[in-house]
Amino acid sequence: MENIRFVLIVILAMISIMLWEAWQVDYGPKPTVIAETTIDSNGNPITIESDNNPDTAELPFSENVADNIITVTTDVYQLEIDTQGGTLRNLDLQDYTVIKGEDAKIRLFNSSAEKLFLGQSGLLTSGQSTNLPNHNTELISAQTSYQLKEGEDTLTVPLTWTDSSGISYTKTYTFTRGRYVIDLEQKVDNQSANDWTGRQYTQLLRVPYSDGKGNTFIRTFAGAVVYTEEEKYQKIDFEDMAEEDLKVKSVGGWSAMIQHYFATAWVPPAANEEHYFTKELSNQRFVIGSYSNPETVAANSSTIFKSQLFTGPKIQPMMEAVAPGLELTVDYSWLTIIGKPIYALLNWIHDNVVNNWGFAIMGVTLCIKALFFPLSAASYKSMAKMRKLQPRLAQLKESYGEDRQRFNQEMMGLYRKEKVNPMGGCLPIMVQIPVFISLYWVLIETVELRQAPFILWIHDLSVKDPYFVLPVIMGITMFLQQRLNPAPVDPLQAKIMRMFPIVFTVFFLFFPAGLVLYWVTNNTLSIMQQWYITNKIVGKE
Repeated sequence: MENIRFVLIVILAMISIMLWEAWQVDYGPKPTVIAETTIDSNGNPITIESDNNPDTAELPFSENVADNIITVTTDVYQLEIDTQGGTLRNLDLQDYTVIKGEDAKIRLFNSSAEKLFLGQSGLLTSGQSTNLPNHNTELISAQTSYQLKEGEDTLTVPLTWTDSSGISYTKTYTFTRGRYVIDLEQKVDNQSANDWTGRQYTQLLRVPYSDGKGNTFIRTFAGAVVYTEEEKYQKIDFEDMAEEDLKVKSVGGWSAMIQHYFATAWVPPAANEEHYFTKELSNQRFVIGSYSNPETVAANSSTIFKSQLFTGPKIQPMMEAVAPGLELTVDYSWLTIIGKPIYALLNWIHDNVVNNWGFAIMGVTLCIKALFFPLSAASYKSMAKMRKLQPRLAQLKESYGEDRQRFNQEMMGLYRKEKVNPMGGCLPIMVQIPVFISLYWVLIETVELRQAPFILWIHDLSVKDPYFVLPVIMGITMFLQQRLNPAPVDPLQAKIMRMFPIVFTVFFLFFPAGLVLYWVTNNTLSIMQQWYITNKIVGKE
């Protein structure tokens, strides 16, 4: 088979797979949902939805902002807690800046209307029990500022509420040094004469997110995610939430809002049965969360409702320790089964060998090339044999150029006579395509590469090369690799092939430097492999 056909097949396959993935994001199968539209007596949307069970409370959403704000500073967070409901807002990540070298931190929770993102929690009262605090209830804090001090491993922030009936409520956030996890405890101390029955809820409220970069070549998911025992990992974009409400039950699981590189997830106790839901509110605000089954606190007793909130960078080993499946927010699409081992290898090479993410990318590329060396050898051997037949193919083209059918018959006869498989150079490479696409997604999704330097002028592997040196080198290596392959017999095809290095160089001008570094390394290793196999192995044969 002529080389141009092989290249076009590979490119078409890669483009088709990526288009299919993009189509799936917008139009793929949606999670099973049950639509419900419910409002309270004042006409406000109900955030915690009714399931036609009289034990389920109705809870309206409020936009009121309390005057009392608690500031909390730890080694990983700078955030605010609103005393109205103990809502988490304006959470900045201490170790992650918006632009490398500048002071502005990455902000996840945000109280501004155009970027609204809040972490809310509370209790839902059932039946005739005393109403206990939800995220609209004003709580009391002994301090307006908390800071994790040197030598301390944990920091607790309690907020309290009391009732004349004899029931008291304490919401406590616990922050741990070095962890992107916030522990939540909601304690009900029932010293009244009656039992209290209710349930815990946790939810995330957000307006549609956009990072504003508008990179045409890199598309990552931003929206809601729910993980359940039955359905596992499900992405739910804002359009899905606007169309229908999600309502599913699961023992364990979690609900989250994610974006490129960062995630925020409420994780209830793994043994609890949870009711997961989504809902669209007014003014393009969306909610995802869960609530527990009712629990009764007997008179003169107490109980504590627990949950965890992960909010931070999507570092897989850290997320795996928080909840099953949470690391899947690092989305490798349908190639996760290949992407996860590649990430593990990348991480291992960085931590144990080079301590530089650029060299780690080169190391992973080298390992993959070594793994596929037998396939590459078969491919290059086939190409070398095809190259030897080029003069004879050119003669056939000249003799039967006007008779396409006769030319193809003579060409296939020549292949059979010389025992050359025209697919020999194509199939081994096709097998490697899923691995290459997986590596692409690993490099796109790995937060550790964000603002990671390489050498010299490359100060951030997650953005384009500022001087376009790597794309130009990539184009040169692609040109050199072409020279080693058999040229197409058709002059038009040969002309198209000569344009490929230029076209790809233009595309790669805007790709992240880490991706371009991978292609430069891969092309260079391929040139070395092909030269060695063609001259040392095939030459001897």
